[in-house]
Amino acid sequence: MLETFLTCLIRVIVSLCFIIPGFVLCKLKRASANHLSTMSTILVYVCGPCMVIYAFYNASVVAVERGMDKWQMGLEMLYFAIATLLLQTLAIVVLYLILKRKYDDAKYRLLTGASVMGNVGFFGLPLVMALVDNPIAACYSSIYVLTMNILVFTVGVFCLTNDKSYISIKKAVLNPTTIALVIAIPAFIFGDKIAFNDTVNVFAQAVNLLGQMTTPVCMLILGIRLATVNFKNLWTRPFIYLICFLKMIVFPIVCFFAVYWLPFLDADFKKAILIISSVPCASVILNMAEIHHAEEELAANCVLVSTMLCFITIPVVTLLLNIL
Repeated sequence: MLETFLTCLIRVIVSLCFIIPGFVLCKLKRASANHLSTMSTILVYVCGPCMVIYAFYNASVVAVERGMDKWQMGLEMLYFAIATLLLQTLAIVVLYLILKRKYDDAKYRLLTGASVMGNVGFFGLPLVMALVDNPIAACYSSIYVLTMNILVFTVGVFCLTNDKSYISIKKAVLNPTTIALVIAIPAFIFGDKIAFNDTVNVFAQAVNLLGQMTTPVCMLILGIRLATVNFKNLWTRPFIYLICFLKMIVFPIVCFFAVYWLPFLDADFKKAILIISSVPCASVILNMAEIHHAEEELAANCVLVSTMLCFITIPVVTLLLNIL
């Protein structure tokens, strides 16, 4: 129990340290919040998709090295996609039904998305890989990114802009993560067969390098944004604590116990659900806010406060892993 708690705590603290350079550079006038839209675009459209592609490729290679059934892994990933999409959708629907009469106020629309959508790739991937000794863990995180982004580019953007035109099948399908999946699936199927090729390995490592940039770039953006906000206003808005409580305590516990009783799902599946759903509010919500120039301050405050608090909430929530 203590080992799990400490591993999780150290991982979270290391991730949070990436905030410091962005904060300092902004205070020294060497970086500007005016550039965040460009950085966010690179993060969403380049780094994130590369992270997904490499996770699938690497899982294929490692699975064969360990003598694991790759096709059984594929079936488990399908189960994970269905489970995470259903859990997120149901949570959003419940919140919408409760709050729809207040949707003229942007903060309630933001609550709907921010209470469900988490920093899955940037926080979830390193955490789940540290706590789950299974190559499929990285793919679970990427699958969660995929299902969440279906909602981010539809419901998430609607929550920011109040424009219902974003809620469409086209917006759900044509987003960077689903497009990356078109490459990731063949990489999973054929990865172990082409991994011996030196040229393939060079390209794979280049993709991995871009994917690994997601957490540092995400935290740098948060650091720059943190340097521009009023600290007093950041910590004295009870509404933001409500969002953090729903996202990092209520949502992961509900998700965990929703799958805990299902006997056909293994322990690693249930661990991944709990770990990934317990991460802070999605930085992609902030990224989309920066891109669409909508509710940037409120979105930033939710991401910042939840990220600061997660070094307490994630280690505590993941103590539930000990009942598996």
